Amino acid sequence: MKVFPFQIPKPLHENLIVQEDRQAQFYGQLHQHKELQLSLVLLGKGKLIVGDSIHPFECGDFFAIAANSPHLFSNEPSEDGVHMVTLFFTDKTFGDNFFELPDLAQLRSFFKMAKVGFRLLSHRKSITQLMLHIVASDKLDRFIGLLNILKVLGSARKQPLTRFLYTREIGISEGQRMQSIFEYTIKNFQEEITLEKASNIVHMSTNAFCRFFKQRTNKTYFQFLIELRVEHACQLLLNEEKEVSMMEISERSGFSSISNFNRQFKKLKGVVPTIYAHQ
Repeated sequence: MKVFPFQIPKPLHENLIVQEDRQAQFYGQLHQHKELQLSLVLLGKGKLIVGDSIHPFECGDFFAIAANSPHLFSNEPSEDGVHMVTLFFTDKTFGDNFFELPDLAQLRSFFKMAKVGFRLLSHRKSITQLMLHIVASDKLDRFIGLLNILKVLGSARKQPLTRFLYTREIGISEGQRMQSIFEYTIKNFQEEITLEKASNIVHMSTNAFCRFFKQRTNKTYFQFLIELRVEHACQLLLNEEKEVSMMEISERSGFSSISNFNRQFKKLKGVVPTIYAHQ
């Protein structure tokens, strides 16, 4: 399968695509597709990279990923594997003007927010029940279920995923380069990473690499790296069962000093790590 663009397999005579994944790990390739994606994580945890942003995920999280937004779910290895239910559709799935009908005006707030994607912050129990019901339903009930989901999502509290919109498909060559950069960074963010090391992965000069990355993510490579490290620290702070020192959290997240860790963490999260851990 090509990384860019990614073709969502469409069952014959079905407009709404319902996909249930139970496997060792999520599809780990950076990809984009024309469909809007609604995903409920039922098992597994890790990080979602979408557009220019990084978001941790765990069981129960629900995401709407905008059409044509490059993304990948990178899960932490687990003997239990991962489980996710996903819906794929476009605003034209049921006809060019279906979602423009006056009777469906209540759904427009959903589509407005879906342009940048979002993480669901409220109504998670209701959405979980509706998503699971769709998996077990026939075509008509799936259609009705989708409308119910969009209605609930329209009034729910949401956190935007990214403000960097993609209006075009990314070419296969540049997509493979971005995939290589993300893979290298995810595997090595706990170690020292230099621009020279990162640019060598894709056989580019440091200057060309910096321009390439900034044009496609709207941020510098080191901004991305720091966000990845901070999000990892957040997961450690929230999920560690035993007492772990801030120094150890800092080191396991790739920071060379506790002072830099505290500074970068506060810059991104608004509070220092010790306060974040007890919120």
